[in-house]
Amino acid sequence: MKETDHAPENWARCSLADIVVLNPKNDANAEQTAGFVPMALAPTDYHGALQHEEKLWGEIKKSYTNFADGDVIFAKVTPCFENGKAAIVRDMPSGIGAGSSEFYVLRPASKDISPNLLFAIIKTQPFMQQGAENMTGAVGLRRVPRAFVESFPIALPPAAEQKVITDKLDTLLAQVENTKARLERIPQILERFRQSVLAAAVSGRLTEEWRREHAIPDDSWVIQAASELCEKVQSGSTPKNNPFDQNGTVPFLKVYNIVNQEIDFEYRPQFITEEVHQTKLKRSIGYPGDVLMNIVGPPLGKVAILPDTYPEWSLNQAITLFRPDPQKLLPKFLYYVLCEGSMVRDVTHDLKGIVGQVNISLTQCREAKIPCPSLPEQTEIVRQVDQLFAHADRIENQVNNALARVNNLTQSILAKAFRGELTEQWRKDNPELISGENSAEALLERIKAERAAVAKPKRRKANA
Repeated sequence: MKETDHAPENWARCSLADIVVLNPKNDANAEQTAGFVPMALAPTDYHGALQHEEKLWGEIKKSYTNFADGDVIFAKVTPCFENGKAAIVRDMPSGIGAGSSEFYVLRPASKDISPNLLFAIIKTQPFMQQGAENMTGAVGLRRVPRAFVESFPIALPPAAEQKVITDKLDTLLAQVENTKARLERIPQILERFRQSVLAAAVSGRLTEEWRREHAIPDDSWVIQAASELCEKVQSGSTPKNNPFDQNGTVPFLKVYNIVNQEIDFEYRPQFITEEVHQTKLKRSIGYPGDVLMNIVGPPLGKVAILPDTYPEWSLNQAITLFRPDPQKLLPKFLYYVLCEGSMVRDVTHDLKGIVGQVNISLTQCREAKIPCPSLPEQTEIVRQVDQLFAHADRIENQVNNALARVNNLTQSILAKAFRGELTEQWRKDNPELISGENSAEALLERIKAERAAVAKPKRRKANA
């Protein structure tokens, strides 16, 4: 069943080509100022503003796609099409513009065809999905074919109903986008919350009440170098002669395996042989519970605890491991200290490296100052941080689920609009605005007649 089969019976079935001029040309003075829109300036949100640069029309009219105020533009190339880069053209200098050759332009074929309605059509799930499915061309440079756009089937509402539909869409989708914007701010708020929790944890503020309850003085914390609190602080190394193609069994970690402050070894895993691990890379051996931090960036501050997925690991030279002395330091507490980031900030002014790269030295890692309360207090700090982070994670999951529902809501509203559900009562209340000369079929006939009237007659072939 076609999507148009769900539309009201009095809407006219046609194709996009019946109601638009595809990729029209502008007739304007070369000295006029016009708007120039590279693909990067096209929005993806439903109500996103179309930005432009100002250029002389003569500089852009030939090599770029022409458009004018009231036209609808959308990207035809991957991934810009799938990302929804599209807009209604408004407020161009001199009312005209040009942009990327990867735009399609839809110009209403009549003043009774709403640009807002055309824009809503190309934002619907059927148009987006079928357009992506019909793309042609080489991988990475696939485009929506012109024939797909021209032949895309639609159900055209009468002119008066078009305005009612688009007004309702503007109101409803603005509410959806406002909700989405508020939801999208929450993860940033949660990230600041997590950072404030870490700052309170490593400064002792988080456990002030716990210390009072246990009659522990506030000056019980000491600050010591990492080398004094750890059995080992050591950077890794990379073996020569490409040992990764020898069917090794020992996991070899690189910085890209530290993702969201955890080890992600499923991403591009590499292994070395047991022999290389125990000889050439002996100093790089890591065990479950060791705390890792990258020392080559940007970005710096990637931290993780080695899991027990494997009994031993090997690390490359861009990673330093900290092996806490179990009598002095809990691995999870040290992990939170490094995640807080003071260590990196404290040595930032001394960082060295080539252009575009910064390095923390092994010496700086060993001399890094670590705040160290008693083991019982470290345990309490870890418990409280874990609890607060778990609470933040639950909120973030709820927000992500809500965002998914909001994203689906946009398509749900568009689908209702093109099934005629948003204007069902309006049609009952205004039968005279959707019948006779005001009907959609009459509108289509007028467009056909107007086009026939302006069509240029074919030139006769000259006699031989």
